[in-house]
Amino acid sequence: MHRIALFIILNLLLFTGSPIRLGNATETTIRHLHIASSINPVTASFIAEQIGAANQNAELAILIQLDTPGGLDTAMRDIIQAELNSAIPVIIYVAPQGARAASAGVLITLAADFAVMAPGTNIGAAHPVAIGAGNQPDSTMMEKVENDAAAYVRSLAQKRGRNQDWAEQAVRESVSISAQEALDLSVIDLIADDTEDLLRQLDGYKYIRDGQTRIFSSTDMTLEPVEMNWRQKILNALSNPNIAYLLMMLGIVGIFFEISQPGVVFPGAIGAIAILLALFAFSSLPVNYVGVLLIILAVVLFILEVKVISYGMLSVGGIIAMAFGSLMLIDSSEPYLQISRAVIAATVTVSAGFFLIATGMVIRTQRRPITSGTEGMVGETGEAIDAINGKGMVFVHGEYWQACSDQPIVAGATIEIIRVMAGLKLEVKEINLAEAIEPKED
Repeated sequence: MHRIALFIILNLLLFTGSPIRLGNATETTIRHLHIASSINPVTASFIAEQIGAANQNAELAILIQLDTPGGLDTAMRDIIQAELNSAIPVIIYVAPQGARAASAGVLITLAADFAVMAPGTNIGAAHPVAIGAGNQPDSTMMEKVENDAAAYVRSLAQKRGRNQDWAEQAVRESVSISAQEALDLSVIDLIADDTEDLLRQLDGYKYIRDGQTRIFSSTDMTLEPVEMNWRQKILNALSNPNIAYLLMMLGIVGIFFEISQPGVVFPGAIGAIAILLALFAFSSLPVNYVGVLLIILAVVLFILEVKVISYGMLSVGGIIAMAFGSLMLIDSSEPYLQISRAVIAATVTVSAGFFLIATGMVIRTQRRPITSGTEGMVGETGEAIDAINGKGMVFVHGEYWQACSDQPIVAGATIEIIRVMAGLKLEVKEINLAEAIEPKED
């Protein structure tokens, strides 16, 4: 019974979709999050949710260990709003060594009550970039976006008492600095080797809440790691451009297979699911719809290869369209938003090979002679049951058929079906035994 109860509890925890918590929250714990990805809607939802939960439980603070190349402006602002409205201190720790807080990560770090970096990390390069469906905004629009971002980052730096001039330079000039330079320029508060060093150094630091100065005490505090639940991990993985691209190609292959081989069902169902997941992922990525149309055109050309005799020219055009469409699919200069060239090369090669093999199989199937139904009876051999003088009976494929012939046929003679007439009556002719045992041509 204990095992059954444990099994039920574990399943309830799994399917509720709640975050995975590796400890027990108390007033002496600090909630610890690890963010090592781009800033997307899933990441923003997770961070904002955890900040709210930590406030609700009246925990001492929340520590966000950050390593990000940047992300979406809307997701970044959701995180910053949660930071600024938190009643408990929010600590951003750019770690481990070699990590970075670039682009959106700069503003998230500046908005924290305590900004800390590990040695060997860097921060900066927060210039806004255009993300859209292949359309680059004009210079006036980009100037508005830049001015808005500059004013926003200055307000964050001012609120937290950090270097406003450098913050604006990070936006306007994409400057980036090391951890030590950030400390010297008053961009961050501390440099810490690890979380234990961070808590030790933060003990006694002051922060402002509701116009009052408060002192942060981290004595005898413990970190409580919190991870994304399975649903959030899946959705966060889907935001990876490489995974989104692979899902789209898998969906296209599945749909193509279902069209070329109707009734299989399973490939079509998998393809539809993959397409829907890819559309979700593309909602947070800078998709160039010209690239999408080129990939769709490639699939159309592969399908036409089945119907039109082009001696492989349509397939070649499909491969070229697929390759260019894949290269144009993501419209961004940011490396973390681009699809790996190796992934594109491998996917295009495998997909093109699949399409060509599937197309060849369909063509061979269409050219194969009919072997079933009345049309498949033509050319088959049998035996005359009785003498045929105009009409009579024959035995073919274990069945008796009415038959007719222009020439007399003796009983027991070997016959061949010439055609199937109306009323399922066969027109036959007599053949010798040698002709009867020759295999029919495919």
